[in-house]
Amino acid sequence: MSIELPDIVAARARIEGSVVRTPCVESEALSALCGCTVFTKREYMQHTGSFKERGACNALMLLTPEAKKRGVVAASAGNHALALAFHGRRLGIPVSVVMPRFAPLIKQTRCRGYGAEVITSGEDIGEAKVHADELVASRGLTYIHGFDGPEVIAGQGTIGIELLEQVKDLDAVVCPIGGAGLIAGVALAIKSLAPRVSIIGIEPEHCQSYVESLRAGSVVEAPVKPTLADGLAVPRIGTQAFALARSRVDEVVTVTEEEIALAILRLVELVKGVVEGAGAAPLAALLCGKLPGLRGKRVALVLCGGNIDPAVLGRVIEHGLVADGRLTRFRAHISDRPGGLQEFAAAVASVGASIREVDHERAFSSADISRVTVLATVQTRDRAHIEELHGVLAARGIRVTAAG
Repeated sequence: MSIELPDIVAARARIEGSVVRTPCVESEALSALCGCTVFTKREYMQHTGSFKERGACNALMLLTPEAKKRGVVAASAGNHALALAFHGRRLGIPVSVVMPRFAPLIKQTRCRGYGAEVITSGEDIGEAKVHADELVASRGLTYIHGFDGPEVIAGQGTIGIELLEQVKDLDAVVCPIGGAGLIAGVALAIKSLAPRVSIIGIEPEHCQSYVESLRAGSVVEAPVKPTLADGLAVPRIGTQAFALARSRVDEVVTVTEEEIALAILRLVELVKGVVEGAGAAPLAALLCGKLPGLRGKRVALVLCGGNIDPAVLGRVIEHGLVADGRLTRFRAHISDRPGGLQEFAAAVASVGASIREVDHERAFSSADISRVTVLATVQTRDRAHIEELHGVLAARGIRVTAAG
């Protein structure tokens, strides 16, 4: 089944009132950092925290009465499962989700809270899909694909229509790529209504399924490494999604884990929004200068989701502070005589830095018993501030080495 603009228009009318018409807000702070006028499409403000609700809701509402009665099933590790569970409960449609064993417990619990049957099976999405297919055969359930079903792609495409209505004179949309259903729907909508608007896709370096498929000229499987953008870690993109996107997406770039972490931190600080790695990927590309053609343009970033584990968020923020030069750790070799640690602390304070943690390493220090090594974690302003601190320590005879 092919998808065209009327399918997206119909999906928009169908799901209106059932999903949130999320705001698309100009950010002066991000604009100043990125050298363009930045608008953030805040899909993390959906009921379940991601854009997946649009496609899931549209697909559920298109089911026949008989299919609605029997119920649906999907293999998903997170956001698609949550979206189906939430809207299935609202529409009175039984939902079963098969999650890999590694799926976050919090997402399993939330799905059960929405009334879904949660089955854990397999080590990855591929193995979970095998179990889901068995349920389709044995129970007569309808399988709803997370990113390659036409109804799902049409639902995600409603974001594109909203963007054109919300941002006057839009020049470009920067969108994350996982299974490619989101960017396929958005690109189809925007290129049909405003072909001059550029569509730019972002993938994590640890999972380049779309990039590899472009190189091959057809959908291929790509290796996947653990990534902060776990919502984009799809080894094989959708066949139909790729067919729609490849002629409509103007550019694709990849971002590193460090760049994603820094983008999550910037969004927390400057947008006051908690966004998962997949949602932060578009900003990561802008912040690190990988999209120079967008300077001076009016750019919308699709912040696709906000379902990040709080424990992971804490570690990511710390990692982002390190990447930003605002948190540093090093070994300082100081005098072991009375006042040695005080002298070190005074040197740190003299440049306006702040000691977060300090630990003596006597057993692993040098043979010089007059000196001791301390492992210090220090809060700084930026990388230039770190260099200034090291210079002051050196001037006071305190040798600094990497934490290692």
